[in-house]
Amino acid sequence: MVRRVTVPSLFPPPRYSHASIVEAGTKLAFLAGSVPLDAEGRLVGEGDPVRQTEQVLANLEEQLRAVGSDLAHVVATDVYVVSSETAVLSAVWDVVEASGLSVGPHSSTLIGVACLGYTGQLVEITATAVVPELSRVS
Repeated sequence: MVRRVTVPSLFPPPRYSHASIVEAGTKLAFLAGSVPLDAEGRLVGEGDPVRQTEQVLANLEEQLRAVGSDLAHVVATDVYVVSSETAVLSAVWDVVEASGLSVGPHSSTLIGVACLGYTGQLVEITATAVVPELSRVS
């Protein structure tokens, strides 16, 4: 259903693939950005990008579960981090990598940005996932 491609002529990616190929007829879920808010809409991990990433990933897992998928079926993500510091971006990526998203490995872009939508928000992740045949949600 999903074929992950690492291009031999390019620099080997550390824990992601250069591309993911999904066959026609496969159901895909395009998820809105997962944010570090709890179920009541309160920011989790104020000032802490690592804690916010943990909450974002927990919320992403809930989004995936709701559409009949999971982290292992994510084929692409964009990870937005409010920072221009490589160390902060790396700390966030370490959490993403440990989450199960890198099992694929999926295709991903890590992006440092000036700000995000909620006051105090430091991390957001958008994702595209395959919805496995047995779990298809209409």
